[in-house]
Amino acid sequence: MPEQTLPTLLAKQAISETLACYCRGLDRMDKAMAYGVFHPNAEVDYYGIFQGKGHAFIDWVWQAHETMQTHSHQITNTLIQVDGDTAVSEAYVTVTLQFDPTQTQEATETLARGRYLDRWCRYQDRWVIDSRLHIVDAQSTYHPSDMSKAEESRRDTDDPSFKFFKAAGFSI
Repeated sequence: MPEQTLPTLLAKQAISETLACYCRGLDRMDKAMAYGVFHPNAEVDYYGIFQGKGHAFIDWVWQAHETMQTHSHQITNTLIQVDGDTAVSEAYVTVTLQFDPTQTQEATETLARGRYLDRWCRYQDRWVIDSRLHIVDAQSTYHPSDMSKAEESRRDTDDPSFKFFKAAGFSI
């Protein structure tokens, strides 16, 4: 086994888990987790939506997400290239945003599919995003006749996943 194989695999796993933390941080409204994904000086460009620092993006998206009924982020098809303490990745993202009908004129759901092009660095002994370009490949908005949210799904620490991990002796 080549000498760099194990460190490269460990870096790729850490980066994959950081991407999962990004989704979890947004969907469970865990701001500290969402901040932790970005280097403090990270630059992000959500092409036509937001451009600035990573933490400022989290602040901006927080206000938008608070008005929604629910939202769900998934990342798939992740390609990662590692070179020592730096890396780059392309990850496909699907985001579903359900707008609270009490906040808008009618029930609305937006489904966006795109990609994150991330540059990574090691910072304080962990992998963080140094820069991100978000590209939207396709987006659709529609008005569903029934837009219900499951009672068990929560956007805070009352979500069943927190109790699940705690019962197993883990914390996230």
